[in-house]
Amino acid sequence: MNIAILTFEGFNELDSFIAASIMNRMKEFGWNVQITCPSESVTSMNGVTVLAQQPLEFANTADAVLFGSGIQTRKISQDSSILNRLSLNPDKQLICGQCSGTLLLSVLGLLNDVPACTDLTTKPWVIDSGVDVLNQSFFAKENIATAGGCLASKYLATWIISKLANKSSAENAIHYVAPVGEKDATVRHCLSVVSPYL
Repeated sequence: MNIAILTFEGFNELDSFIAASIMNRMKEFGWNVQITCPSESVTSMNGVTVLAQQPLEFANTADAVLFGSGIQTRKISQDSSILNRLSLNPDKQLICGQCSGTLLLSVLGLLNDVPACTDLTTKPWVIDSGVDVLNQSFFAKENIATAGGCLASKYLATWIISKLANKSSAENAIHYVAPVGEKDATVRHCLSVVSPYL
């Protein structure tokens, strides 16, 4: 499985790295989880610079694509030189939006009539783009999923692993990263959020 974590200039570290780390628990099963960027490197909202593992076009053939968020997402949503490099197919790919990444799903026409989740800052922009925003952390319909709040990225990872592998693999991945003393409770909670949408 090829998984693209779309990571742009001004990105939020939690949104890109939590999901990437959880899904990399599937590496032994052949999963290839890659930080995917429009340039050779991007710098986060807190000044952390990372090198792209893959160019943006990697997303076009990936099995799953996760749009991370950041402080420049609104600007990126109006940048055709970036958006025109993406050609995604929700019939063949799992496509996710994390926080302001949901805005990019909307402007790319991937949400259609699907309601979505996002963070509180991005909410008015997503509404302005014609999407109904839900007051919840996670929602999915068919192959499209969105999450709101940085730590909700674990729900997207749980959903992707459950869809492309199975629930047992998702449980194992979440169990590994969950806090000691809270592992079973964290697994149960993540699955309770995601399971209605599988």
